[in-house]
Amino acid sequence: MITQWTTGGPEVLEIGSAPVPVPLPTEVRVRVAAAGVNAVDWKTRAGSGMAGVLGPPPYTVGWDVAGTVDAVGPGVTRFAVGDTVFGMPWFPRPASAYAEFVTAPSRHFAHRPAGLDETSAAALPLAGLTAWQCLVDIAAVQPGQRVLVHAAAGGVGHLAVQIAKERGAHVIGTASSAKHDLLTDLGIDEAIDYRREEFEKVLEPVDVVFDLLGGDVALRSLDVLHPDGLMICLPSAAAAAAMAAARERGLRATGMLVEPDGDGLEELAALVRRRRLRVVVAETFPLERASLAHRAGELGRTTGKLVLTV
Repeated sequence: MITQWTTGGPEVLEIGSAPVPVPLPTEVRVRVAAAGVNAVDWKTRAGSGMAGVLGPPPYTVGWDVAGTVDAVGPGVTRFAVGDTVFGMPWFPRPASAYAEFVTAPSRHFAHRPAGLDETSAAALPLAGLTAWQCLVDIAAVQPGQRVLVHAAAGGVGHLAVQIAKERGAHVIGTASSAKHDLLTDLGIDEAIDYRREEFEKVLEPVDVVFDLLGGDVALRSLDVLHPDGLMICLPSAAAAAAMAAARERGLRATGMLVEPDGDGLEELAALVRRRRLRVVVAETFPLERASLAHRAGELGRTTGKLVLTV
């Protein structure tokens, strides 16, 4: 497992050891094959993110898991030893996913669908559930609506594009021009190079803004939000300012924090099985090189997701 004894830069991540956990009633133990790397991981490592929830170090970060069930606690009916699963257990409480074994409630996992390898499965839960809960549960995106996704080629964004398209929306995304071919492959209707165009000056009003950047981008997005539309703001630290600015203009905006969701995972798995959802993995790192994965993620240039292999 990867343990940190203090908050700070990527160098605080160290290889550590702990007893193999034993599943409690209704829990499964998963032998981890791969663990997704998310922005909340390196923010927590640095002392923000979910650091306040986890308490003082030492702790092991990470929430995205893919692997094989190797033990089940009493009362578990959904899985058996040998089942391949993926999930986002416990968030925002510690899941300690950067490890060889994870225990968690069985309903924090779903069966890994055929055609989704372990690396891609590890990349899907947190980002996929974030997109699903925002666009389906909160925004209830409908056919024909116009949806704007900022950072559309990133870890959450590239999944949000596909989910919105599956819902029948007209999807617009902002990304650098080098990523437009990927977005076209994912089915986007319009791609805007944020380096060359000010999106608020070229877009007609949209029904939903899915903002994954915050700051000035969130405030500018209000200029293109339909009076009856909704803006969903991530990261959560940026949501308060955007929500206040929206209220001043009589518009709707909300933040969100993703939750463990076995049903949502099953919905994502169904999209994968129907070939309506593709997970893009930019790069993999062995578990012991987790610090390098964090350094790569903090550059903010990743297309798709980063994954640790165990």
